[in-house]
Amino acid sequence: MIFSVDYKNKNVLRIHAGLVIAEAICIPAFIFETSRALHGNTLSWAYVIEWPVLALYAIYMWAKMLKEERGDDRRSKQQAMRAALPHRDEDDDPELRAWNDYLARIHGAPVQEPDPAKRDD
Repeated sequence: MIFSVDYKNKNVLRIHAGLVIAEAICIPAFIFETSRALHGNTLSWAYVIEWPVLALYAIYMWAKMLKEERGDDRRSKQQAMRAALPHRDEDDDPELRAWNDYLARIHGAPVQEPDPAKRDD
C-alpha cells in the first residue's frame, strides 16, 4: 500500500474543492458584471450584488459542512448538556412513568413494568 486516504479526508478534500470551485466562479463573475455595470448595463448592478452574496453563501456552507464532517455539530453539545444534568429514574416519577406507558400503548410497544425492587411504596 503506497498511499492511503481514509474516507473522512476524501470528504474534507471534496468540501474544500467545492469551495474553491464556487469562489473561482463567483469572483470572475463579479468582476465581469462590475465592468458591464460601469459601462452602462443597468441590469448588471443586480448581478454585482448577487455574486458576492453567492460567494458568502458558499463560504457559509463550506464551514457548515466541515463542522458536520468533523462531528462538531449540535449532538456533541446536547450530549454535554445531558451529562451535566442529574439522571432522573423513571420509577421516581409516577407522571413520567404514566406518560411513557401512554406513548408505548400508542405506538404498539410493550408497556414496561416498573422494577418492584426499586419502589418504596
